[in-house]
Amino acid sequence: MADAVAQAERSGTLRADVPFETLGPRLRGGLLLPDDPGYDDARALWNAMFDRRPAAIARPLGVADVVEAVRFGREHGLPIAVKGGGHNIAGLAIADGSLLLDMSRMRGVVVDPAERTAIAQAGCLLGDVDRETQVHGLATVLGFVSSTGIAGLTLGGGFGYLTRRFGWTSDNVLELQAVTADGSVVRASERENPDLFWAMRGGGGNFGVATSFRYRLHELGPEILGGPVAWTADDAPAVLDTYQALIADAPPELNVVAIYRPAPPAPWIPQEHHFKPILVLMICDTGPVDEAEARVRALRSVGKPIGSALARRPYLALQSLLDATQPKGRRYYWKSEYLPTVEPDVLSYVADRLPTFPSPHSGIIVFPIHGAHQRLPDDHSAVGNRNAGAVLNIGASWERAEDDEQNIDWARETWRGARGFSTGGAYINFLTEEEGEDRIRACYGGNLERLARVKAAWDPDNLFRLNKNIAPS
Repeated sequence: MADAVAQAERSGTLRADVPFETLGPRLRGGLLLPDDPGYDDARALWNAMFDRRPAAIARPLGVADVVEAVRFGREHGLPIAVKGGGHNIAGLAIADGSLLLDMSRMRGVVVDPAERTAIAQAGCLLGDVDRETQVHGLATVLGFVSSTGIAGLTLGGGFGYLTRRFGWTSDNVLELQAVTADGSVVRASERENPDLFWAMRGGGGNFGVATSFRYRLHELGPEILGGPVAWTADDAPAVLDTYQALIADAPPELNVVAIYRPAPPAPWIPQEHHFKPILVLMICDTGPVDEAEARVRALRSVGKPIGSALARRPYLALQSLLDATQPKGRRYYWKSEYLPTVEPDVLSYVADRLPTFPSPHSGIIVFPIHGAHQRLPDDHSAVGNRNAGAVLNIGASWERAEDDEQNIDWARETWRGARGFSTGGAYINFLTEEEGEDRIRACYGGNLERLARVKAAWDPDNLFRLNKNIAPS
């Protein structure tokens, strides 16, 4: 314990001038200081590139705890960090010397099957919400790694397999609750605090600490057709021709994500192909299963697939199928762009990068999203980017710190070659640590000025600045 205290003093995370002993008793969930058991576990992030030490960690059990923590942080000039799933690529959930709100104990979900809505606390992971809603054959639009936190995903806009059918995650938020910079508890919806509601659907954590979300649900599953099919790099050009034609005209029930990567040592891929370049198509069809099987028949007949785990399966199972590819504790660095469509040239470019992967864990993903979100105006909510038809994500992933430079350089070089295909827009949740104002503007475009005005109204002193920050105008 003495070593932990000494390290905290050296790093400036232990604030002797702040009376944390007065905050702990006011929190039902308690407070962790740097020498307390559990402190290191509570501050650990998914991306091992970041090892940061907050001054203290509040662990709220409810909204009242969040109020106390925010008021304390404001009173004592502490930057406030908020951690849900801790899955952000830029490590935004934690900062040295901050008061961290670890929301992981607020994971309640209440489903109203008659109204087709669900209220989920902000500490929920995607898997928590999917599990409860699928009991009733319902779902909302969430991401595709079940250990991701719903709050960061939703506040940044959010997309997943269902985006083609039902829009951004934030398009499916009916109401949210937040604690604002002055410690007030507010609700935001189309009718109540509509400016805040508009801004928090895409504007990130700039405006307050979200404590719960009420989502619109849709009938879906429980059984769908889903899973991966893989081909060698030699078969990729023929497969991609068929893929591009299929996804261009596909009904919104069908989404097919193209993943380029070295083959993982998965049981459904023969051992002789492990760690060699492959193309994987991750299929999710949420329509009637017989019709879904007919839709993907053409894909399965191209070339010679080396492996397949495509099957009728619960939607809940599909939502965790990629979890093993994104384990907590690896080192991650991403570069991303929105694409206007899934076009042959970008598929060819990415296929040409297959032999260059420096790590067996890295991948390049082309994720189609064209459909429902494009039918709304760009200023419907802060997320904007309604012209985007796909997301390109260049995901470097590796194990050792000594390999940082090689992997980061590869991601940047691949990204530079891909930028010509971009809409000019970017996804705020995929921005890396060093991407600043120009990239934030790329994320919001014409919505940025309005966001700055909302920020000035709700957080004029920029208390919530440990994020991809929007300065108050």
